[in-house]
Amino acid sequence: MFAKSIRKDHYGYYFIAPFFLIFLMFGLYPILYSLYLSFTNWDGITSPEFVGLGNYIAVLQDPLFYKTLFNTLFIWGVSVVPQLTVSLVLAFILNDKLLKGRDIFRAVYFFPNIVTAASLGLLVSLIFDWQSGGLNHFLVQVGLIDDPINWKDDPWFMRLIVSSILFFQYFGYSMVIYLAGLQGIDPSLQEAAQIDGAEKKHIFFHIIVPMLRPIILFQIITSIIGGIQIFDQPFTLTNGSGGPDRAAMTSIMYLYNVAFQSTRFGYGAAVAFCLFVIIILLSAVSFMMTKRKSSS
Repeated sequence: MFAKSIRKDHYGYYFIAPFFLIFLMFGLYPILYSLYLSFTNWDGITSPEFVGLGNYIAVLQDPLFYKTLFNTLFIWGVSVVPQLTVSLVLAFILNDKLLKGRDIFRAVYFFPNIVTAASLGLLVSLIFDWQSGGLNHFLVQVGLIDDPINWKDDPWFMRLIVSSILFFQYFGYSMVIYLAGLQGIDPSLQEAAQIDGAEKKHIFFHIIVPMLRPIILFQIITSIIGGIQIFDQPFTLTNGSGGPDRAAMTSIMYLYNVAFQSTRFGYGAAVAFCLFVIIILLSAVSFMMTKRKSSS
């Protein structure tokens, strides 16, 4: 009787049609057109010239592509490991209902995520500036150094600066995701463990971490997707140059340079799809490793 009363007319499709139309126009079509461009040589003005797999072969033979990929993975790895670790520990601590002021700490730790990435990159660039930077000025004033230090002249230090910016900006976001996962864990499990004499560290490693494995997997995969797409922070920090020896030039900065500065749109599209494949492979490896640990 209830099933017969349900209206099965076509009016509902009118309400969902705008989403699919917008997705087809601004989502699916650009992706498919970029895939087509990756097999062509196009400068944005003349007609695209079909070159087959030429762009992909050129990408795989380009040393700068591998250098920027190494920079991206290094920056991502150095930032994401402490980010996911520190945020998990903070979430566990701030989930304690007996902790006073925990809502204030949650808000304070999340504040850096509200600031735009470009603003953070510009701010850090001003702090570490060789001539007018605040850090050099402070160190000279307190007598720790006699002459200003050119912090941006060290390739490894530039990579570490970018990693530090990413950690500072996103550890609060990761903490909030972990807090949401902690709400789904039955408090009786921790209470039973405490009654049996388990300490906080035992509860954390033997109850909290195993129960949060789906959340941890989500964090790892989303961090991989976001990590490969790092652009704003190193771009504003180095003014688009990538720093000394292009040490802070990420893969997306490389894509931006070849596509929009050198107007090699076909080659840039090929770089984009190579990065897409790398993201899929890294995500699959992370999923398999996490699944294997959960089954063991």
